[in-house]
Amino acid sequence: MAELKAQLRTDLTAAMKNQDVLRRETLRMILAAIQTAEVSGTAAHELTDEEVLSVLAKESKKRGESAEIYTENGRGELAAKERAEAQIIDEYLPTQYNDAELADAVDTAIAQVADVLGERPSMRQMGAVMKAAQALTAGKADGKRLSAAVKARL
Repeated sequence: MAELKAQLRTDLTAAMKNQDVLRRETLRMILAAIQTAEVSGTAAHELTDEEVLSVLAKESKKRGESAEIYTENGRGELAAKERAEAQIIDEYLPTQYNDAELADAVDTAIAQVADVLGERPSMRQMGAVMKAAQALTAGKADGKRLSAAVKARL
């Protein structure tokens, strides 16, 4: 079993003992999403920690988008609940890169692609740079921020 999944189960047990309703319900939703991901596809398989992090990132993003929609429609109480759930999920995600760290990762990715190509990549090679940058950041930068940083550097 992935270490992160085991940690989530342990924290769920602690939340149940402490009668922390919000944390308990959020952790149950996360574990359900992980289980759904495990059984999806052609064959069921145990998720690795990286795959669990991917599921957590998706769930956190969903909560953020839902909170925005609720806020736009004047449903502040539901938006607050979604934000609280996202905050709990974010506790299990690695800390996100700041702008300087993101710029350094993009520069490294550009250098890697330049070594392969023999010249500095242009916008035509943005896909290759993005692939290298995603490998370097490994879940520590949102795809939207990463894409914007790569465009700015190319």
